[in-house]
Amino acid sequence: MSPAKIEELFVLLRAACARQFRFNPRRITASMRYVGKEGHGKDMVHVFRDASTHSQIALDSTFATLREKHGEKPHWTDAEKAHYQNTDAEIDAEIAAKQAELEFVQNSALYLDHKAELLTHYKDWPGYVAGVTNPREAARQLIAALIEAKDVRMAGFAEHLGSNDPEHLVHLLLSPCHLEIEAAKAAATP
Repeated sequence: MSPAKIEELFVLLRAACARQFRFNPRRITASMRYVGKEGHGKDMVHVFRDASTHSQIALDSTFATLREKHGEKPHWTDAEKAHYQNTDAEIDAEIAAKQAELEFVQNSALYLDHKAELLTHYKDWPGYVAGVTNPREAARQLIAALIEAKDVRMAGFAEHLGSNDPEHLVHLLLSPCHLEIEAAKAAATP
């Protein structure tokens, strides 16, 4: 399907979701992805899926239906619906908080001390070392070792970010690596 046709469907989806569920159109634009068509003939619907939760919305002409359950897994919890109903100010505050979090991680002693080591695990990085673990596993091992050693920087990092969940800390620690890789690619492109 052409990008123009998909954009037309998104216009219909944003309008239907705003009207039916009070969803913020910005959240629909940012979070939903077009999956494709389902059904046959007059029962044909267009399916959209949330990029992170995989909750789905079926669009039939100008009517949207939240798929409350997909397979065995329930979707569209009250919290997720509330997230989609956030005001523009709430969305802007969420973006600002994520940006502040990223800036903290980028400038943290923990990240700066281990940045070079973490980047060697990315295939797109000029200093990639073949045959080593993937970036997520490398970060898991690093965080586990630092937690076990009761590293002061690790404790401060976790406390500032308000999380003791190792998987969440892995995600946060790796987030600036992607910016480093993009910057290296941009610098290498004439």
